[in-house]
Amino acid sequence: MRRQFRDTIMDLASQDAKIILILSDISVYLFNEFKDKYPDRFYNMGICENTLISIAAGLSSQGFFPFVHTIAPFATERSFEQIKLDMCYNQFGGNIVTCGASFDYAHDGATHHCYTDLAILRMLPGVEVIQPGSRRELDILLRSQYNNGKTTYFRLSDYPHDIAIPTEYVNVEFGKGIVLWDSSSKLTVMTAGPILGNVMKACRDLGVNLVYFHTIKPIDKELIARFKDTEILVIHDAFGLYEAICEVPNLSVSYHGLPDKFYEGYGTLQDARREIGLDTESIRSKICSTKEKLS
Repeated sequence: MRRQFRDTIMDLASQDAKIILILSDISVYLFNEFKDKYPDRFYNMGICENTLISIAAGLSSQGFFPFVHTIAPFATERSFEQIKLDMCYNQFGGNIVTCGASFDYAHDGATHHCYTDLAILRMLPGVEVIQPGSRRELDILLRSQYNNGKTTYFRLSDYPHDIAIPTEYVNVEFGKGIVLWDSSSKLTVMTAGPILGNVMKACRDLGVNLVYFHTIKPIDKELIARFKDTEILVIHDAFGLYEAICEVPNLSVSYHGLPDKFYEGYGTLQDARREIGLDTESIRSKICSTKEKLS
């Protein structure tokens, strides 16, 4: 997805001179072309994530459209106060685009894991929270939201889902969820972002409803309410989606995802998902056991 971010911002920057890119020693070489073409709109500030957010707020106050880009835990958890006060409280627009979602950096340990970002940022007034699961989703949502005057969070992953969602009947639109399967089932599985790959494979041939979100805030409450008479099982590799869904009243909803403990292993993303029960086999087992309780 980082390559799509590069491609999209290169195209946008050629048309909009107010776009400014601010990096923190992450993805620097990926943006060499941007640096060469727009040297006065490219800043690599080094490892000072809090300052990056404050700089973005200042640029926004002067009418620019800043993009801050670095690793998720450092841009969000470490810089939460700056996002809250410098950007949101002052109602300055700007874009925070991260990499290293959830356990993408499983090999670097707990300091580089990030699974609270969606949850904490969605609590801030006026913030938009987006978790695209594919390059196509990212391209569409970046273009539609980057200059709307709001603080917008884009949570990128280096492991997008490999599900080819048919473009002829699925319109990617900010704030709107997508019904992938409506099987008139008593069980509705809801998920978001790249974990869709595992979830969709796990659901195959089980005859459940499957709903997918790329926008966590504002969540598509109208779509969620459509399935209020079913049992809803939220499967997600972060906090935030479940909490957003639960804002819709009169639901019967449960969560399968992160346990109340740190993942202490080192390895690959697949290792982490297997350990915490978010591999395809574990997800399928959870769905089957939930279906049995409903029969």
